Amino acid sequence: MPRGRSTDTIGIHDVARAAGVSLMTVSRSIRGVDGVSDATRQRIVRLAREMGYFPNSAARALAVTNSTLIGISLPTLLNDVFADVLSGMRRTLDRAGYSSVMDTSDYDPAREREWAERTLAWRPAALILTGTTHDPALRARLLRERLPVLEIWDVTDDPIDICVGIDHLDAGLTLARHVAALGYRRPAWVGAPPGLDLRADQRFRGLVRAFRDVGAREVRRVSVTGGNSFVAGAGGFGQLDLRDRPDVVFFLTDNMAFGGMMAAQKAGLSVPDDIGIVGFNGLDLTTVLPRPITTIRTPRRQIGVTGAKTLLARLNGLHPDAVTRLPCELMPGATVRMR
Repeated sequence: MPRGRSTDTIGIHDVARAAGVSLMTVSRSIRGVDGVSDATRQRIVRLAREMGYFPNSAARALAVTNSTLIGISLPTLLNDVFADVLSGMRRTLDRAGYSSVMDTSDYDPAREREWAERTLAWRPAALILTGTTHDPALRARLLRERLPVLEIWDVTDDPIDICVGIDHLDAGLTLARHVAALGYRRPAWVGAPPGLDLRADQRFRGLVRAFRDVGAREVRRVSVTGGNSFVAGAGGFGQLDLRDRPDVVFFLTDNMAFGGMMAAQKAGLSVPDDIGIVGFNGLDLTTVLPRPITTIRTPRRQIGVTGAKTLLARLNGLHPDAVTRLPCELMPGATVRMR
């Protein structure tokens, strides 16, 4: 920066000149747009920070308060699961004086990476990501940045920084073992396509293991799109080949399980006499039904609160446990037969 020049007058031309690149390259780098290599982007963003350049008044205002800004990435807010996590998390952060900026990734690692690149240009105090599997370029970038990063909802022995969540494979295994112990041997599963929701894939693997251990038939898998709604659950049940005689159907969520239960009854099947129905998450819906859904309760709000407290400890110079696994609670319900 020229001697005596105020950072308030630093513009994109100054950054481009100092970096030896075009105005377009600087613009793409600051905004996190494709078309610039990671090495060039990092060099330009770092130089822009050192020179005190911010692309607009909003970003400049954020930079002034960057020590209290936390970025939060969630896959969706179209179900109660992540709304509950966010509720516990934001309230805890707000009380500690931190503000947050949030976006949803729609389960797309590339979209999550692009959001993180844009947010990093604002120099946040920390980032919160959902899950523990991310675009490799994003993971490498965050490890280099040495920025406090909290991963929620899932756990791994090798987090970017710290993680707070549940063991999804173990949750699926626990729920399926309970159902298998009741004598069910022809299971089916209705949920997201393989590879879309990696946590759901882990739970499915737990289900497969539990029924394999008791010599049951291979789990039939039905993939549905369109979220975790009642309609998606009903549609997924409709895709089952009832001539194949499944005796129990596991659903990705309780909402989908309710939709599946309604579809089963519409098809003339009695629940649980003719077919069992099993959900996941222990949503409030299960507490008001005349026939409670057999499910497993996940500590969603606790994940948000505990995650936020762990991150605050990290931001305050403490060294919390890198991995925090929270327990789930089996809810037997009344949509499967008794032993």
